[in-house]
Amino acid sequence: MRLISYRRSGGPDVLELLEAPVPEPGPGEVRVRVAFSGVNPTDWKSRSAAQPGPEGQVPNQDGAGTVDAVGEGVDPVLVGERVWIWEAAWQRRWGTAAEYTVVPARHVVQLGPEPSFELGAALGIPFLTAHRCLTVAESMPDRLGAGALTGHTVLVQGGAGAVGNAAIQLARWADATVIATVSSPRKAQLAAAAGADHVVNYREQDVAAEVRRIAPKGVGAIVEVSAARNAAVDARVIGMHGAIAMYADDGGAEVTVPVRAQMGPNARWQFVLVYTEPERAKALAIEDVATAVADGAVRVGAEAGLPLHVYPLAETAAAHQAVQDGAVGKVLIDVTV
Repeated sequence: MRLISYRRSGGPDVLELLEAPVPEPGPGEVRVRVAFSGVNPTDWKSRSAAQPGPEGQVPNQDGAGTVDAVGEGVDPVLVGERVWIWEAAWQRRWGTAAEYTVVPARHVVQLGPEPSFELGAALGIPFLTAHRCLTVAESMPDRLGAGALTGHTVLVQGGAGAVGNAAIQLARWADATVIATVSSPRKAQLAAAAGADHVVNYREQDVAAEVRRIAPKGVGAIVEVSAARNAAVDARVIGMHGAIAMYADDGGAEVTVPVRAQMGPNARWQFVLVYTEPERAKALAIEDVATAVADGAVRVGAEAGLPLHVYPLAETAAAHQAVQDGAVGKVLIDVTV
């Protein structure tokens, strides 16, 4: 089979296209014939800093495909099921940039017959991150579902990014009022296509004033892509018992928080990383995202505010570079070509 691997950390040039035997699933594992692999910022950041083992590291956490074999202790009924994969490569050799991968059985989720593999490969890290960001506040429920956020308002800082798009789609599915910020008219169109009720161009408008106009009592959750830049605005618009959930790092930036102003609303400033979040929170997110997919509430493509940029397996390095360069939308690798 073909796979992408790297044996040393570095830029995209360390990624190699190799031939290798098809792996066998061990106890508790499944083998998936991968159709699409999703690329996230954590994938290129891991590649840049990680020290892979002597056998090399297959990159990418997310993907979608078909289970074709199971290991000892796994119900063989899974064979033939279409699935999406999450956290394939976290502290393990096998990511999804390969024609076949092996992962623990709990790291595959049934996709069903209708959703595309492209959609499945776009779930994983972005949607689990978004779920965590929308549910950490004490004023918000810890589960998402149809109607779960009725009466709540959320602010998505960076509504045209992959996590921002996921947060908008999940929040609208749950019936929240969604305010999204963007930096351009084109990104405004994407955030609106995802389902945002209100879109604010932070280069042209006063974000805090606009948010307070829409939500005079403040917002219950802020999905924050750039805490260092937006902290002052976030502090002004967070509502009672709300949370600012910070999921991205601006290159080692530091956040300054006005302490007294945040004591009044008992605001929470929460850091979010899917890999190390509490297991219960992760399990609930997986269940809720799977339900959203089954409900038809999750979409991909430009019409859903998430343009797809698809690369063949041999061009995985270019796909990683595209994400590193800030491609707007979702970068996928078509493992079948």
